[in-house]
Amino acid sequence: MTKTTATAPVLGTRALNRATLDRQLLLRRSPLSATAAVEHLLGLQAQNVKPPYYALAARLDGFRPEQLSAAMGAREVVRIVTMRSTIHTHTAEDVLTLRPLVQAARDRELGQFRKGLVGVDLERLATISRELVETEPRTMKQLREALLAKWPDADPFALSVAARCTLPLVQVTPRGLWGRSGQVALTTAEHWLGRSAEPAPAPDATVLRYLTAFGPASVKDMQTWAGLTRLREVFERLRPSLTTFRDESGVELFDLPGASRPDADTPALPRFLPEFDNLLLSHADRSRVVPADLKGRTWQGNQAYCTLLVDGFLSGLWKLEEGALVVEPFGRLTKAQRDEVAAEGERMLATMHEGEGYDVRFGTVARP
Repeated sequence: MTKTTATAPVLGTRALNRATLDRQLLLRRSPLSATAAVEHLLGLQAQNVKPPYYALAARLDGFRPEQLSAAMGAREVVRIVTMRSTIHTHTAEDVLTLRPLVQAARDRELGQFRKGLVGVDLERLATISRELVETEPRTMKQLREALLAKWPDADPFALSVAARCTLPLVQVTPRGLWGRSGQVALTTAEHWLGRSAEPAPAPDATVLRYLTAFGPASVKDMQTWAGLTRLREVFERLRPSLTTFRDESGVELFDLPGASRPDADTPALPRFLPEFDNLLLSHADRSRVVPADLKGRTWQGNQAYCTLLVDGFLSGLWKLEEGALVVEPFGRLTKAQRDEVAAEGERMLATMHEGEGYDVRFGTVARP
């Protein structure tokens, strides 16, 4: 991480926390629509169907799951692999620009499977795959089997990775719709949206948008978020229009001059976040949200857990069991904090599970 001069102001951990919560619409709920929030946040982690809905429930005033589902049904938002080679829910506009922006990372990913693709013409593979999925949406299994018929000596999994990396494949509805969903079927973004993809844009505008949603942040923070490298020169190009700080370790942080940076003592009420929430995955240094002693506590193996914020920081896990929202704090909560957590839990249940009869329970403190 690059160090900056000692003259830049220091932003302590709590100040960074409050600024990031505010940009992430988690310090106070926003009146934005579901689509506008997805745009502001540059997409939502969406490995599973439900997390984007819970992410917006924690952030938006008056949110109902049907709002995001309707936007997805209208093709205003879609599910596609973008940053960090993971599925995100993006607006249609961002699909056509952000995916080309991170294509270099998809090319690098594909390079890891070259041994299984010996003799495979990737340009021809992309052409065949496009014809297949634009004729009708295909499951990955169907696409893989069709490609294997063309290249029987290739590794089947590598063929499917090649199709996903070379083409912007979106998951068509009903996959992703609230209360409906379905198996993953794919077509191209251009075919689904009825528009051509944009040329890969210069990253400058995306850097500014990243700072709007995740700042203040270091170069390495954004590289972690995007899964890209060599962004230092972009930040240097933008430096005259940005302001700089340093964190308590001396790492240089960039920000927009007029961006909100609330006081470190600004109250932050509890929030229930889904697994893989943007807040926890979009910085190289996550200490602004995750205390050092809780690092690695939000997942085990391939299993990620839903997380609880108290006073703006990771403070526990939560899960839905039969008839109950079970909260598992990592440490002792004061009575006032427990009351606030319970109230927020009831609000979340009323939003996401209206009429289903859940109550809020505090479970055994989770252990490493």
